Amino acid sequence: MHRSLVGALSALLLGGATLVGAGAAPATAASPVAASPAKAPKAVNFAGTVALSNCSGSVVRMPGSADTDPALVLSNGHCLESGFPGAGEVIVDQPSTRSFTLLTASGGSAGTVRASKIAYATMTDTDISLYQLTSTYAQIQSTYGIKALQLSDSHPTQGSAINVVSGYWKRIYSCNIDGFAYRLKEGEWTWKDSVRYTSACNTIGGTSGSPVVDPASGKVVAVNNTGNEDGGRCTLNNPCEVDESGTVTVRQGINYAQETYGIPACVTTGNKIDLNRAGCALPKP
Repeated sequence: MHRSLVGALSALLLGGATLVGAGAAPATAASPVAASPAKAPKAVNFAGTVALSNCSGSVVRMPGSADTDPALVLSNGHCLESGFPGAGEVIVDQPSTRSFTLLTASGGSAGTVRASKIAYATMTDTDISLYQLTSTYAQIQSTYGIKALQLSDSHPTQGSAINVVSGYWKRIYSCNIDGFAYRLKEGEWTWKDSVRYTSACNTIGGTSGSPVVDPASGKVVAVNNTGNEDGGRCTLNNPCEVDESGTVTVRQGINYAQETYGIPACVTTGNKIDLNRAGCALPKP
């Protein structure tokens, strides 16, 4: 997981963060043969993201969510107010009154939303938390003029452009998906099929839980969670990649996210988590 916010602040003051556009892929030359114009990317901003006390997050909805459903906030499992879940631990329907600062498109504070419970959280196979709010999507839009971000239900694509949107730092990183780690191991935790960024997304402490947005669709494809800081091998703050044959690769300075396309299959009517639903592969308690 990312280093403490004290260390992150030092890195920021030293210019450690990359702002929007710094890692954008270069445009390719147009073919002389007539072709359909490329679909313009959607403008990615802070609307719908949130700042936690120690992390970032976003108000998200599933493809099948209704406006009258209680809204959900997506962040990391390691961002829970109760601390890191242990390896193998899965938290479901735990009461919480945690508050979140909801951001406007420009990064200003739109207001405060509050949780009623931790609907789901784990650091096993993935690193996610889903808080259920006391407000519905319709109430948030009516009160604050903010729409939730939508989760994609498709696997992200290697090479595609992404934006990592940090509500904590109010910064947007821009890079591409470099590839996928079969297994990502950090201390006692192991995550499956993790997104690996190109080097331009040099995310820091406090960006944990940031939504990773595909600007082509405007949808969330992953949640930012860690990076190898010092070149260590599979230790805290120094995750390593492990392939199918067990070969370990260390990529110092490279950062990672956890895919979110599998979450919608585990959410049923009323935004309720149903881990027994057909197609749901999230870990169970």
